[in-house]
Amino acid sequence: MTRRMAEVARKVGVSEATVSRVLNGKPGVSEATRTAVLTALDVLGYERPTQLRGERARLVGLVLPELQNPIFPAFAEVVSGGIVQRGMTPVLCIGSAGGMSEPAYVQMLLQQQASGVIFFGGAQAEDDAPHDHFVALHERGVPAVLVNAAVEALGFPTVSTDDRAAVQLAFTHLRSLGHERIGLVLGPLDHVPSRRKEETFRALCAEEGLSLDGAVERTMFTLEGGQLAASILLERGFTAALFASDPLALGGIKAARRAGLSVPRDFSVVGFDDSALMGCTEPPLSTVRQPIEAIGKAAVALLVDQISGAAGTGRELLFEPELVVRATTGAAPRR
Repeated sequence: MTRRMAEVARKVGVSEATVSRVLNGKPGVSEATRTAVLTALDVLGYERPTQLRGERARLVGLVLPELQNPIFPAFAEVVSGGIVQRGMTPVLCIGSAGGMSEPAYVQMLLQQQASGVIFFGGAQAEDDAPHDHFVALHERGVPAVLVNAAVEALGFPTVSTDDRAAVQLAFTHLRSLGHERIGLVLGPLDHVPSRRKEETFRALCAEEGLSLDGAVERTMFTLEGGQLAASILLERGFTAALFASDPLALGGIKAARRAGLSVPRDFSVVGFDDSALMGCTEPPLSTVRQPIEAIGKAAVALLVDQISGAAGTGRELLFEPELVVRATTGAAPRR
């Protein structure tokens, strides 16, 4: 007990006597100090005293599948800033091989009496992934916001980039350059944003009378996955491809170079995200920009509304993407 009070006191910058007064519910402590002590208790992993467990901690979990794709740290920066501005403490929960799983993070946040959770990608973007941890949040009445996919049955608010509009922008751009053999590289089969992209792509090809034979490749969201998928498309004679992330698109450029081809003279590439430094690649990447700042701010606002007592609508809020044309797209090669 003494060690716990000493750690919390150092974390907050107050005396152990002040910490003791907060933990024992004694008067004479300002509300700001009381909140800071309880938050420090949560952050350090200590259980609150029984009489204080009914109160939610001022902690907000931010659950991300990984940080290798630059879009995830960019989103974390926007959301973390918004959470701090509202007097709460962000807790970054990152999926990694051999590390804690998304359900394990949620269980930890529930134990710490977190005020809410924001998810970007991850299990809610996969139809076949277990969703029991979302059910647990729903049953405990813990506010949550899902970004770029939904667990529809639970009615959590969802914020997404319009995947259908993104594909239409990229597809129309490539068609305007004369491409008729256009491929599509997506994530796994149960990945909801990828499924939305594929549905739109198939509809657009049908409208234009373009062949879909061998046009769609699915892979993991890595540079290596993009390289493998693009190699297959190149062998099949495709002259352009849309990729479901910027790392996948960079893999596509690498595949073209390995095949002795030039981008965009022989093969045009369009990514998705417009994550950091995509304008500095060689050649600079044409991509569809996700409005990450607007999405992040909307996610925070929706979560704060729920924490304040407003009911979640369960409706999906869609944000318009933007096509950023750089140097990886060009006229279709003459055959």
